[in-house]
Amino acid sequence: MILKNKTTLLIGMMAMLILFSTSCKKDFFDLEDRNGMDSRIWDNEGSIQFLLNDTYDVTMPDFPYEITADNVIYASDEDKFSSSESIMRKAIGVNGVLTSNDVKFIATKYQGNKGDNRYFDIARCNVALKEIPKGTLSQISKNKLRGQFFALRAITYFQLVRLYGGVPLVLETQDPDNLTLTGRAKASACFQAIVSDLDSAMNLLNGVTWVDATERGKFTRQAAAALKARVLLYWASPQFNPTNNPAHPFDQSRWQKAYEANKEAYDICKAAGASLMPNYADIFLKEGTANPEAIIVRSYSAKLSKRGQNVEQRSRPTEEGGNASAFTPTLQLVNAYTMKDGVPVGQASSFTYDPVVFWVNRDPRLDASIAYNGSPWKLSGLATRKQWCYNGGITEASPQGFYLKKFCDPDLAKGSVINANDFGGNGLDWVELRFAEVIINYAECANEIGNLQEAKDLIKQIRIRAGIQPGTKNYGLDLATSKELMRDLIMNERMVEFSFEGKRSFDLRRTRRYHLLSGQMQTIQWTVKTTALKTELEAVGTNGIRFRESINVNDRATFDKYFAATNVNQGPNGFGILDTYYFYALPSTFMNSSPLLDQTIGWDGGTFDPL
Repeated sequence: MILKNKTTLLIGMMAMLILFSTSCKKDFFDLEDRNGMDSRIWDNEGSIQFLLNDTYDVTMPDFPYEITADNVIYASDEDKFSSSESIMRKAIGVNGVLTSNDVKFIATKYQGNKGDNRYFDIARCNVALKEIPKGTLSQISKNKLRGQFFALRAITYFQLVRLYGGVPLVLETQDPDNLTLTGRAKASACFQAIVSDLDSAMNLLNGVTWVDATERGKFTRQAAAALKARVLLYWASPQFNPTNNPAHPFDQSRWQKAYEANKEAYDICKAAGASLMPNYADIFLKEGTANPEAIIVRSYSAKLSKRGQNVEQRSRPTEEGGNASAFTPTLQLVNAYTMKDGVPVGQASSFTYDPVVFWVNRDPRLDASIAYNGSPWKLSGLATRKQWCYNGGITEASPQGFYLKKFCDPDLAKGSVINANDFGGNGLDWVELRFAEVIINYAECANEIGNLQEAKDLIKQIRIRAGIQPGTKNYGLDLATSKELMRDLIMNERMVEFSFEGKRSFDLRRTRRYHLLSGQMQTIQWTVKTTALKTELEAVGTNGIRFRESINVNDRATFDKYFAATNVNQGPNGFGILDTYYFYALPSTFMNSSPLLDQTIGWDGGTFDPL
């Protein structure tokens, strides 16, 4: 996004305005001349754009693990990293138990930098929404600006509510001379405010388009509609709409409202040109106008200062300049991929499953997303490259059992992998919400109101794009003969389609299936059966290529000759998610900001009902 007319004076006044308007502690009461703000900044679109750019930067979701304090919110059964990271391993119960100070997404500090305090982020929106109408800009400009601030406030509150339940609902700027202090609002009030903001955004951004080269990532009407649809899906789901809580009786009408919102979002997105990318593997590699599937995007760049991310380094093997410190698929995730005809492994399929070469005849998204031992994986521009995952390998001595391909640029040179000194990395955009999610959300709602066939027709779109074949069971969809079975199918589809896209942990909590995870998290350890065979595999031929590059890893006899695989447990314990983890505790970094805040029930003697 480009900022025009950004002068030092405007920056200084805007920074002071942000501090003044977002503060209610004593030190901010002592600001000098706090009533001397020049209101003319709201007459200058450049100054407002500066505030808007800053607000996008602090509010928009990004790749998992970019903010270390937020790692815990992604803890699930899809990533081996969840079993070793100090807080994540407690969140899934494989090593320890969460404390009230472990989930600090709401606030780590009392300041307004990215990730520090979500109420500073909200305050930016509140200031703009109040002051922009007072300026002299054209109504068209005011609408475009306010529409974005409404959407950004909504996404911030939504991220808070799905973690903590009801939170303080601050929708006006706070004047130190006339403070309005409240405690936590009910979840229903929070959802109502979020939906209202998104309705406002949809209205104000109707007909607004952006120039991709300079304005990629700005909210659109279709983005606001898709986010509203997601929000109402959450409100209808068991996390907020439990089926066995007398204090909060199940409300089926929420599913009808969610269905209507998701159908509307689907129609709006299609009318705006949204569609599924033809090739699943390209979803994060194609950007801007080349990616009609991307609906909500956080734009990155490897060449612009402080606009990068480190997902490539965290994904790649060490031999290719990475460290594979996260984004390491588990056996649970690998097992979730169906056969090529959409039939789960272990059920009668048109294709044969082989537990030795288990990637053969599987859902094509497995090969597109995950590298296994001997898997073709183009990196550093080497089209014929294979990934070898056996222990003690000549190029990778201590490999992961699996690697994630999804966020790696196959043409990025090894020396450019790391984002350091504010530059580098792959610069790929984060796609927070894509058209595939609109479709699957729509399908889930259709199923919950009894429209089973409609739900199947929608999921079929996803499976056809994935490259799944019809087989004898209609892409595997004929197996879902009831709402309950279709519900399970959709959950599995989400795990596979959105692997590592920050959805899995939230889906488990939204559907109240988090505590149902059982058994040990596992990955695979590959070994070569004998030293002689290892020498044979790694021998360099007269053509300068190691012999292993020529073997057919899809042939069972060949693979079984050289390699053995062992399932390896991750963490000392099996999954053990507590019921209290559906709504996390407010950390002391936030609780200490007001005596009116009550802790969540189940945490430190808390009395606040998160619903």
